[in-house]
Amino acid sequence: MLRRRPPFSYLLAILITLGLLVWLALGDFQYFQSEAPATTSATIEPPGVEVSERTSSEYLPTLSVQGQLEAHRNVTLRVNQAGQVMELPVAQGDKITAGDTLLILDSQALPERLAQARDELALAQAELSGAESLRQRQLISQPDLLRLRSAVTRSLADIAELQRQYTDTRPTAPFDGVLDQLSVELGDLLQVGESWGRLIDDRTLLASGWVAQQRAHEISPGLAVDVRLLDGRHLSGELTYVASRADEATRSFQVEAEIDNPQGLRLAGASAELTITLAARQVHVISPALLVLDEEGQLAVKHLDNQNRVQQTQVELVSADAQAARVTGLPSPLRLITLGGGLVDVGERVESVAAESDQEANHAPTD
Repeated sequence: MLRRRPPFSYLLAILITLGLLVWLALGDFQYFQSEAPATTSATIEPPGVEVSERTSSEYLPTLSVQGQLEAHRNVTLRVNQAGQVMELPVAQGDKITAGDTLLILDSQALPERLAQARDELALAQAELSGAESLRQRQLISQPDLLRLRSAVTRSLADIAELQRQYTDTRPTAPFDGVLDQLSVELGDLLQVGESWGRLIDDRTLLASGWVAQQRAHEISPGLAVDVRLLDGRHLSGELTYVASRADEATRSFQVEAEIDNPQGLRLAGASAELTITLAARQVHVISPALLVLDEEGQLAVKHLDNQNRVQQTQVELVSADAQAARVTGLPSPLRLITLGGGLVDVGERVESVAAESDQEANHAPTD
């Protein structure tokens, strides 16, 4: 049986393929040279950055904390003399002036006892006067004279005690304020130490809050405080107290401020936001995008020195928002790198180009 030959076109394709493989394997050596072509020398230009001339400015940073308002003075009224309530001269919610009588209790014959004590004092004083005359003539002994003087002193003490008891049956307001609570009625029998009302002075409010330990070193008594109420109104005051020791649970420091309340707004017990104005500082205002982290992981800013060499200086962030960051620690005046800072290294000499904002300022018309 005769074997069939493959078509001529198949054989030709195989030969061409083998030829290409041989050529690719051996390469075309006639184009290779033993030496690299000579390179032409070229001058390397220093990289360019955009620079803005800046100077520092004074800034009043603020610190905001959540707080609570309380009346400046808040007193629980208690009974010093037991007795039955006979009169209620004032009502709950009334405005009170210091010295106003707030409550009248049964005096329990104290006026009569007080009158008797005064009569006994008059008698003791008369006896002492006569005894002193007799003593001058040596008609009475010295111990008898001292005994009569003691009787006068005892009568004075009795009068003072009875007067105190009588005064305690008519308690008065210790300061101007509002009778915020009155919890007794006519006829009630009160015992010593029992509470019967509350007097507050809300003409001045006490605002208290807590400051994180990282910021506690920035505050001190005397700083101005702005209080923002929940309805958007504002009151002003002054920081009066900063705790010397942090709270064990929160590691924060308590602060208090006295807030003027000239309109007598009913705010005691309400929540508020306290904004403390800190001491003035010299800051540079820059874009937050220009802040970088140095090798120590601290915030830093790149700028140029007088020789156009790149410098990187650590900064302290005072405040920041989406539009601007305020930092301290930079020299003034400052040649701030605003564009291209990420492409240059510290110590590298660069070509500086004035920022567009500086160019516009330099070409702005003057009056």
